[in-house]
Amino acid sequence: MSTLRRSISNLTAPKPGADQATRLRELVRRRRTRAVTIAITSGKGGVGKSNVAVNLAICLSAKGLRATLVDVDMGLANADLLMNIKPRYTLSHVVSGMRTLEEVSTPGPGGISFIPGASGIGEMADLPEFERRNLITQLQNLEDSADIIVLDCGAGIGRSVIGFATAADQVLVVTTPQPTAITDAYATIKSLCNENCAARLGLIVNMVRGRAEAVETYHRVATVARRFLQCTLADQGYMLQDTVVELAVKERCPFAIRYPGSNATACIAAVATDVSKAIIGQQRRGSFFSRVAGLFV
Repeated sequence: MSTLRRSISNLTAPKPGADQATRLRELVRRRRTRAVTIAITSGKGGVGKSNVAVNLAICLSAKGLRATLVDVDMGLANADLLMNIKPRYTLSHVVSGMRTLEEVSTPGPGGISFIPGASGIGEMADLPEFERRNLITQLQNLEDSADIIVLDCGAGIGRSVIGFATAADQVLVVTTPQPTAITDAYATIKSLCNENCAARLGLIVNMVRGRAEAVETYHRVATVARRFLQCTLADQGYMLQDTVVELAVKERCPFAIRYPGSNATACIAAVATDVSKAIIGQQRRGSFFSRVAGLFV
């Protein structure tokens, strides 16, 4: 194990370390028939959604789980930039039938597997039937080769975004304390509820000055969701404002790898711990990609 990987493992894995990580991995695999899917989305762009997705996958991998990150932002796929990966092939090659998913998959930082997204291929619902079915069939192979699949979805309430999120086992909506971000996050949650989303819904409050601001933001959204949507929204944690996040973006290296001792890494590690605990007790819903296929027929 590399020095950087060891640093992340020490930070994210429950003590006393390797034994706990092995136990977690075995618990997850024992309780599932297929990989758990976690969709990361947001009401608007610019709230740090992709950063959360990338670093969460890395922290889950550090716990000993086989984590795969899939960039399914069909309009503005950019997770590869955050990891300084220059993919030769993307999902567009899978859609066209030119490459298999195995050929497109590439090793990512921290031991994750990465499926690069395809900017500009449009909405999933707009793909021709053959291409859509081919993509879904290929993606189904992921469910047997991973413990956790983290989906970096697009922002907003487009059909593809809501489709992927609705089919997932868990959905984490990322927001900031800004009023516009909160409003858009609620709109996303409302859209999911209107589609009878059966996934566990959670909120991550990013770019906060402290825990009090995060708690206040969560309660604002959760209270309105409960009152008007009869929706229970889990408090999935928060991310403190940290200058290392911007530095890591400029350096094209995930902050959990580049700055393992930072506040940002401690926050995303805490989110990963909560997510892994929820996964152990969560009942599987069968094949995620089969559910996705059913949403776009």
